[in-house]
This record gives sequence, structure tokens and C-alpha cells, in this order.
Amino acid sequence: MSEKSPAQQSRDAADARYRAPRTDPEPWGTGDPGVDAITHVPGTTAPIPLGVSPRLYNGDLAPTTRRGRTWHAYSIFTLWANDVHSLGNYAFAIGLFALGLGGWQIMLVFLLGSALLFALLNLSGFMGERLGVPFPVLSRIAFGVHGSQIPAVVRGGVAVIWFGIQTYLASVVLRVLIVALAPGLKSLDTDSVLGLSTLGWISFLILWVVQVIIVSFGMEMIRKYEAFAGPIILVTMLALAIWVFTQAGGIAWSTPGALTGGEMWVRILQSAALWVVVYGTFVLNFCDFTRGAPSEKSVVRGNFFGIPINMLFFAAIVVVLSGGSYRLNGNVIESPTDVVNAIPNTFLLVLACLALIVLTIAVNLMANFVAPVYTLANLFPRKLNFRRAAIVSAVIGLVILPWNLYNTPAIIVYFLGGLGALLGPLFGVIMADYWLVRKGRVNVPDLYSDEPDGDYAYTRGVNRKAVIAGTPAALVALVLALVPAFTFISGFSWFVGAILSAVIYLAIVDRHADFRSVDGESIAVRPRH
Repeated sequence: MSEKSPAQQSRDAADARYRAPRTDPEPWGTGDPGVDAITHVPGTTAPIPLGVSPRLYNGDLAPTTRRGRTWHAYSIFTLWANDVHSLGNYAFAIGLFALGLGGWQIMLVFLLGSALLFALLNLSGFMGERLGVPFPVLSRIAFGVHGSQIPAVVRGGVAVIWFGIQTYLASVVLRVLIVALAPGLKSLDTDSVLGLSTLGWISFLILWVVQVIIVSFGMEMIRKYEAFAGPIILVTMLALAIWVFTQAGGIAWSTPGALTGGEMWVRILQSAALWVVVYGTFVLNFCDFTRGAPSEKSVVRGNFFGIPINMLFFAAIVVVLSGGSYRLNGNVIESPTDVVNAIPNTFLLVLACLALIVLTIAVNLMANFVAPVYTLANLFPRKLNFRRAAIVSAVIGLVILPWNLYNTPAIIVYFLGGLGALLGPLFGVIMADYWLVRKGRVNVPDLYSDEPDGDYAYTRGVNRKAVIAGTPAALVALVLALVPAFTFISGFSWFVGAILSAVIYLAIVDRHADFRSVDGESIAVRPRH
């Protein structure tokens, strides 16, 4: 019998780390949800699987078991039913009408953008469904068990600031609603405390508390809220479009200064690219949601009805709202709130405001709350579980006084724009590493090991090649996104960064290394959120 090579001996030793006697029917669970919810809280004396590091593992970062996953196609669809119809997206899309694109050009913009997004989100979503891990853990594959903090912090940093800003924007709608119902409270909206009126503080804190309560119950409660909000939003936006169409007696398909020829096509391509950039953050951490999906079919079906189908419905609503309003009074509205404010019936006005608030909360939960929660849990796995990390994230979103940030254009353009430009290079490295280098072969248990012979130990836990590939790509993306001289092509900065980082990474990484595929069931926990 031939003697094993040192490399094979090292692998056998690594595999042995995860061989532990198992007697319970579910990995590290009693079967009693009440007991499991306690024993998985970081900081208790509950056991963790053999071979994993408590610095890298807790019940919220652990891979999810196949059994018990609840994010089916409808749940994924309702994510998009809410997020696509956000007020910010409507402002962006209606702005295209004001910039000279007509009805069919706007439809084409979203057809092109949704087709590309559908492909990117499937690639990202499949990773979550196959591995069952959140984004900070998935990043360990390419960046290393400690280097993964780089993409996690960038993604979480962008999200936590936008969480505060979106909560503020929703509070503005709530202030309108409160004044409509109780005009005597308008006097509370005239003072200023740290940049916000008393009524503004009341509205903000109400919505802040509501979101904290929802998230404190975990991902399952978020799923249920998204499922509740999705149909409400679709019906509300359709009703607004029908009302505008009826009032205007039709729609204007374009403005007198509509673009034509080459300038029109450049604007179409730029707008489609910008639409993808809007979802650059979500494309990166879509696995936070699809780790709860039972199959790739669920991901594809949810994305199909939620992206191309739903986005074309969204585009049709935009064309009717903008074209109808323009025909009605010769002005281009800025967002659906302009339509809501024009509703003469107080009862219908209240219903519309409530729907917009429900929508903004739904968008905020999925796009801006989940990412920083997992980022904090990844930074402090022995101290923070999902609920505690949610509270910390919410407090950060409050103490930054987001209304002051929102009213400072330099902050939005340079700080958040700069962080957003970094997401493309991170996406390029992660996608190239998983799909083109490893071809989907991942040793999930080793994602939680800080042993020097672990598959993702690299150099002191950091894959320097991933950093080397991402750095120049990030610099190029930042220049394109922030330097005024490149405004004409700034919308393509995300793509340039993603493609450039992927090309550099493929050029310097060993593409012929022997990668192992080991599922994470041995250390997985049943989805509890």
C-alpha cells in the first residue's frame, strides 16, 4: 500500500475535523424551536460543530439545511414586487421621460436592463441556494475567511446608510398622512431639532421601531412581510395609473423635445446600464435570501416573474403616470407622490399614503437592513446574533442623522457613490472565482475553519490575489463614477469594475488547482429566520 502524500495527509486531517458523533435528527438542534432559539444564541455554552471556529460560526452564519427552507418562487417574486416599485425607482424612470425618451424607448430600457439583471441574479442566487450561506460567509470563498470582511463591510456600509435615508423618506410620507388626518399637528412641523422637526422625529421613530420589530423576528418575518406588501403595491400602482389615465383621457407618448437617432440610442443604453447599477448592491448579496430557497427552480421562477415580467409592468406604469400627467397639465411629475398629493378624496389619499409607507418599509427591509445585520454578525459572531445585530444596525441608521446626509449632495454623490462603485469589482472577483475557477466546487465546512490547512486559509486568512485583482478595478470604477470629466460614461462604472476585476483575477489565479466539493449539511442548522 503506497504512502499518502503530504497534501493528502493534510486533507485527511482537515476532513477529520468535521467527523463528530451525531445523534440528533437535525444538525445541532433539539427539534424544539423554543429550545433551539436559545441554544443558538452567541455567548451561551451551547456546543458548536467539531472543527469550526467560534470566530467564524454561529447559528445565523451557519449554512441552512435543505429541510425547512421556505423561500419559494412566490417569496422571491414578492421581493421584486416591492423593490422594483420603490419611490426611488419611479423617480429614476420618470426622469427618463423628462430627459427625452418616449414610451417605447422607456419600455426598451427596462427590457434590456431586466434581461441582464435576470441573468446576473440567477448566477448570484444559485450560489446561495447551493451553499445555504449568507453573503459574508460566501465571500470567504474568494477573499479568505478573514479577507471576506472587506466585501461584507463595503456592502453593509452602503446599506446601513441607505436604511436611515429610506426610513427618513418614508417618514416624510407619514408626516403628510398625519397632517391630513390631524391638521392641528401641523404646528409640530415648524421647529427643528438636529435638523428635523418634532413631527418629523415622531414619524421617523415610529417607522424606525416598526422596522426593528419586524427584523428582530428574523428572515422568516421579513419573508412574510414582503409577501403581504407585494400585492398591495402592485394593486396600488395599477390603481394610480388607471386614475391618471382616466383623468387625462389618454397619455402623451413623448415630450416635444424627444431624442432621436444616435443620441436616443446612447441614452437608452446608458439608462439600461444605470438600471442594472441600481441593483448592483442587491446582486452582490442576493444569497442572503436564496439561502432559504429549496431549489434553483424556485430562484429562476421567482426571478422570472419578479424581474422581466414585473419590470415591464413597472415600465408600463411609468409610461402611463408620466405620459398621462404630461397630457393633463403639461408638466412631468417627479414621483408617484406627486400623483398621490393630487388626489382630491381624503380617504383615497390616506390609503395611497399608507400603501407608499408599506412599500418603502418593504424595500428598506430587503435592500438595506439584512446586509448590515449579516455584516455585524460576521464581525462579532460570538457576541451578536441576528436580533442583536439588527438592533445595532438600526441604532447606527439613527445616530447618523440620515436626513442631514440626504440633504448634503456631496455625501450622496461622493461617499455613497464611491462605495457603490466598489461593489462592481467585488462582484467580478466573487463570480469569477466561483463559476470560472472553482466551477461551483466549494468545501462549505472549511468556510468556518481558521486552521492553517483549511481550503480558505490562504495567507493568514486573506486571499491576496483577490485583493490584487480588485484594487486596480476599484480605482478605475471610482474615477469613472466620481470624476466629472467621465460623466458621459459614469453609468457604466459598475460593469467596467466587475469585468476588469474578473479579467485580472483569472489572469493571476491558479485555474487548475484541485478544488473539493463538500456540502455543509454536517454543520448546518435548520432555517430559523
